[in-house]
Amino acid sequence: MTHDTGWFKSSHSSGGSNGCVEVRLTDTTAYIRDSKNPTGPQFTLTTRAWHSFLASTARR
Repeated sequence: MTHDTGWFKSSHSSGGSNGCVEVRLTDTTAYIRDSKNPTGPQFTLTTRAWHSFLASTARR
């Protein structure tokens, strides 16, 4: 049985890759962490800033 923690990785992440970030979204906050260290520090942004970041990287 898999427990959904709300954290996800990009669908472009390969299963064996160690260089991934994971993201968990709430209504107001995007939490970002290193997949190799899930109990380590987290970087937080507003969801608005997160979506702006994604939009800017998609244009590159």
